[in-house]
Amino acid sequence: MGEVTGVLVAAAALAATHLAAGRLPILSGIPRTKWLSFAGGIAVAYVFAHLLPYIANAEAQFSHIVVLRPFEHLEWLLVMAGLALFYALEHLALGSGRERNTERGGSPPGTFWVSIVSFAIYNAVIGYLLRDRWAAGATETALYAVALGVHFLVNDVSLREHHKSRYDRIGRWLIAGAILLGAAGGLAVEVDRVVVVTAMALLSGGIILNVLKEELPGERRASVSAFLVGLLAYTALIIAG
Repeated sequence: MGEVTGVLVAAAALAATHLAAGRLPILSGIPRTKWLSFAGGIAVAYVFAHLLPYIANAEAQFSHIVVLRPFEHLEWLLVMAGLALFYALEHLALGSGRERNTERGGSPPGTFWVSIVSFAIYNAVIGYLLRDRWAAGATETALYAVALGVHFLVNDVSLREHHKSRYDRIGRWLIAGAILLGAAGGLAVEVDRVVVVTAMALLSGGIILNVLKEELPGERRASVSAFLVGLLAYTALIIAG
């Protein structure tokens, strides 16, 4: 399978996850706390056992940029920046939620659009990085797609809870399309490795935030056993790969 085909197939599969989430029969038969926690374990494993080591090994990519040389461990500052960026967008969405609720059972329009734009940016970065993952090999692409696919399922639950029917009518299509748009951008424009590593660091920060916010539920009873199964199983898969 060629690069273009492989990247687009992976992007389409990730986009389909958003479109099909909530309608997958297998999830209806599993207690919600268990599969949310299991998915959280997979996401944590992928970030800490794969993405962050990759970013650490890419530190030398920044060394040739003179203006960045005074900043030691810049890649970790970028991870922090990614977490802060998506936290700020989340806070902005929650702030706009103080508006009067104009849709029965759903969020106000301001909340909806801030939230969807935030996740569209997030998903576009994920799609953009597919070309880099494909270049690293089919196994790397599969690990990336599976980890982000289950991550999308959890994000989808949260978005559907907050935005109700508006998310099904509009939101899911926009954030699914953002994955395809990001993948097309990655294929169309070849950029310096610094951009790729930066995007990956920002994404890692965003995933960490979403794991803490959604995939390790506090107000609901989390399943520690399911979380550990997901964490250990995916860590073993990464090491074996």
